[in-house]
Amino acid sequence: MKIKLLFAAGLLLLGTVAFTSYSNQKAEKMLRHVVLLKFKDSSSPQQVKEVEDAFRKLPSQIKEIKSLEWGTNNSPENLNQGFTHCFFVTFNDEAGRATYLPHPAHKAFGKVLGPHLDKVLVVDYWIKE
Repeated sequence: MKIKLLFAAGLLLLGTVAFTSYSNQKAEKMLRHVVLLKFKDSSSPQQVKEVEDAFRKLPSQIKEIKSLEWGTNNSPENLNQGFTHCFFVTFNDEAGRATYLPHPAHKAFGKVLGPHLDKVLVVDYWIKE
């Protein structure tokens, strides 16, 4: 019973945080670019860190990136299919994304990532109100 109550409290807190975040952002139209990465088993932790650092530098190199969030999987559900890293890039519009994709800094990042990439999954979407 105690676990159920803690779980319910956690869901309530998560819902409150999500609603607050959504409420604060819903006035703005934003384009989200979600990148999930699965690294090769042969990639060392140092090589993975080099990829992380290279991705984290992109907002300082490409002014069209409005924000960048990222993290590593910690889901207990074990449904990640080997994807370990999520990068969440926000643009004001499609023109920003169109500048980002062929940008030399993005291409340079691809060269850092390429030797270590097993799989990538990319989803872009407009936030919905």
